[in-house]
Amino acid sequence: MLTCKDATRLMSEAQDRPLSVGEKLQLEVHLAMCRGCSNFREQMNFLRLACRRFMQRRNGDDDGSSPS
Repeated sequence: MLTCKDATRLMSEAQDRPLSVGEKLQLEVHLAMCRGCSNFREQMNFLRLACRRFMQRRNGDDDGSSPS
């Protein structure tokens, strides 16, 4: 059984590399039982999406596509 520390580490690593089948399974079992880690994953996903959208808008502004 993963600890919360291990689960958050795996969620973070999953941003940079594919998790193995065993890692994914352990993480999903932990997330099914741990509301705190489930909330952490939702927050990570929100922040990743917000950063991605910010960069898209920022890059759109840099190419002169926005009216002044």
